[in-house]
Amino acid sequence: MGAVTDDEVIRKRLLIDGDGAGDDRRINVLLKSFTKWCSSPGPSEEGFTQKMLSTLAQCEFSMGKTLMVYDMNLREMENYEKIYKNIEQNITSAHEKITECKKEIQRAKRIRKNRQEYDALAKVIQLHPDRHETLKQLEALDKELQQLSNTKDNVDAKLELRKKQFHVLLSTIQELQQTLDNDEKSDDDNNQCSPAGNSE
Repeated sequence: MGAVTDDEVIRKRLLIDGDGAGDDRRINVLLKSFTKWCSSPGPSEEGFTQKMLSTLAQCEFSMGKTLMVYDMNLREMENYEKIYKNIEQNITSAHEKITECKKEIQRAKRIRKNRQEYDALAKVIQLHPDRHETLKQLEALDKELQQLSNTKDNVDAKLELRKKQFHVLLSTIQELQQTLDNDEKSDDDNNQCSPAGNSE
């Protein structure tokens, strides 16, 4: 049979003694002593009775201590339960905060994107003249357009006048040409009549 190690001896003693205070052995000794005291026909010794009372007091003290430890364990369990619930609440709150932080991050990303787009648009806008300058240019173009329109109207009026004058001129030329033609024809007629008169 192999040698028994110290760990095995300690383990066996702990299993026999319960929590290691020797309560089971003390109770067994007390029961044996009480049985022996009940079985003895003669009067018992004073020391023997005192020893049983002392052992009983130790057992009662141990039981009271065990009850106190038990109550303390119950209170500790309640305390641990409260701590556990508190931890669960903290975990839930942490999850909610994480979710809210994620939303804040998304909002921050969207704001950053909007700012980048705004900066890009601002750079494009800066390449063009401002509104005041554009309005001045539009006013200048309107004035120039009005002047060109007036010039066109004047040119159209002059052209219409020239057309009328040219028409009058053509009419005059035609009348003059017709008059000249009539005069030539009249002269020809006169010339033809003159030789006939001379021959008579």
